[in-house]
Amino acid sequence: MLVAATLEIVLDAAVGHSVLIPKQPDIAGWLSGIGTRLGYRTFLIALLAFTGAYAVLLGLARRISKRWAIVLVGALQLIVFVGPVLISTDVFSYIAYARMGVEHAINPYTHGPIAIVHDPVYQYVGKDWKHVATAYGPLYTLLSYPLAPLGVTGALWGMKLEALLAGAGTLALTWRCARVRGLDPVLALLVVGANPLWVIYGLGGAHNDLIMTLFMMAAVSFSLVGRDAPAAASVVAGALVKATVAALLPFMILSRRKLAPILGALGALALAALVGYTVFGIHGIDLVAALNRDAAFVSTDSFPTELAHLVGKPGVFPIDHDLLKAGLVLIVGYLLWRTWRGYDWVAASGWTLLAISVTSTWLLPWYTLWSLPLAVVVRDRRLLAATLAVQVLFIVHQLAPLLVPVG
Repeated sequence: MLVAATLEIVLDAAVGHSVLIPKQPDIAGWLSGIGTRLGYRTFLIALLAFTGAYAVLLGLARRISKRWAIVLVGALQLIVFVGPVLISTDVFSYIAYARMGVEHAINPYTHGPIAIVHDPVYQYVGKDWKHVATAYGPLYTLLSYPLAPLGVTGALWGMKLEALLAGAGTLALTWRCARVRGLDPVLALLVVGANPLWVIYGLGGAHNDLIMTLFMMAAVSFSLVGRDAPAAASVVAGALVKATVAALLPFMILSRRKLAPILGALGALALAALVGYTVFGIHGIDLVAALNRDAAFVSTDSFPTELAHLVGKPGVFPIDHDLLKAGLVLIVGYLLWRTWRGYDWVAASGWTLLAISVTSTWLLPWYTLWSLPLAVVVRDRRLLAATLAVQVLFIVHQLAPLLVPVG
C-alpha cells in the first residue's frame, strides 16, 4: 500500500502542472502517459492510504526483517526521487539564490529573486518569495553554489540528489544511534524513512531540512561515542544550513558539563563567521534578523492560526506572536532545568524542536519532521507519540477537502 500510494502520486504528478505540482522543468516526462493529472481528491486519498498503511507498518515493525525494511524505505525514496518536485516551490528559491550569487554576482542575503527577473529560474519561484532574501545559512548557500552553472534542470536534479543523499545519511545515522542506545534500529528506520511527511513532502519537495537533519543526527552520533567537540561543531554546521537546529546546542553543553563542546562550537562559529562575512558580508552571518523576519509570517496550517479560528478570531495578531514566544521560552527553560537535573539532552532537544514547530505561526509539513529522528533514538516514548500526533493533526487538516461533496 505504501509503494502503491507513492506510485499513484508520482505517476499522476508526472503528467504535468496542477494545483499540487508547481510549475517546473519537464524532468519526469518519461513517466507521463501512465497516470492522470494529479488532483486534490486523488492526492488526499493516496495520502490517507499511505498514512493508514504507515500506522499498520509501525504496528508490525518488530516482525519485519532488517533486509525488507531497508528495501521498502529505499524503494519509497527512489520512487519519489525519479519523479517531479511535489507540493512546494522552495527548491526553486534555493536555485534562484545560487544563481544570483554565481551567475549574476548579486548577494542573495540582500536581494530577493526579483533581482534576476530575466533568469530562467525566476518563472518557477513561488510568488511569496520573489522579493524575499534568503533566510538559509551561509553553509547551505555555499553548498548550492556549485549547482548554479548546471542550468535550471541540472541544478534541480542536483538539489534532488542532495536531498536524497542527505535523507539516506540521516536514516543511516538514525539507525546507528538507535543501535548504540540499545533500541530497535529497524523500528527507527521505518518510523522515519516510511513516514508520509518525510517521503511525500520532505523528499518530494527536495527540502534542505533533510541536510539540516543530517548534521543534527551526526551531532547525536558523535555525542554518543564521547566526541563532544565534533558533536557541537556538527550542530553549528546544521544551524548554518537552517538555524533551527541550533536549539540542540545548549542542551548538549548543559548535559556534558565539559569544555569540549563549547570549544567545538566556538571553533565552528569562528570559521563560519569568517567565511560567511568574507563571501556575503555582514548580512551573511546575521541569521537572527532573518529568523525575526520569518517569524512574522503566518500560514493557514499553523496551530496558532487554527486555534485563533476556533476562538472566533480572524487570524493571529502581534500580541499573539509575543505570547507564543513567551510560551516557547518557558518550555525551553523548563527543558533546560530538566536536562540539568539529568534528563536526556537528546529528548529535551526533540521536545524543543517540536515546540518550535507547534508554536510557530509559519508551519509547513516538513517542519514536523525536525523532531522525528530524535524521537526514535530516545527512551522517552512520549516524544515519539507527541511528534506523530502533531503529524496526524496536520494530515487530518489537509484532508478537509475530502468532506466536500464532489460536483
